[in-house]
Amino acid sequence: MSPIVKRVLVGFVGGLITLIGVVALVAPGPGWLIIFTGLGILASEFAWAARVLTSAKGVASRAADAAKIQKKHQLLIFAGLSLASLLFLVIWYEYLR
Repeated sequence: MSPIVKRVLVGFVGGLITLIGVVALVAPGPGWLIIFTGLGILASEFAWAARVLTSAKGVASRAADAAKIQKKHQLLIFAGLSLASLLFLVIWYEYLR
């Protein structure tokens, strides 16, 4: 696969996932988790997305520190949300589509 085709494909998939995350902010769903996933995909090819993702991680970390959530609990919450998202996608794919 040529580098340009890969870059366009990564841009399309990452952008689409990020937009789905934006929709999930107002609809039921883990919006921020999906947005971070989309930005992570985009960051694999685009420097601006890597900068945005780094900035967003810093904001999320500061917000968690302000909420006085211990690092261990932050990781447990993140793992739980990730697992819930994965389970939701599997259930949706297998039974609801």
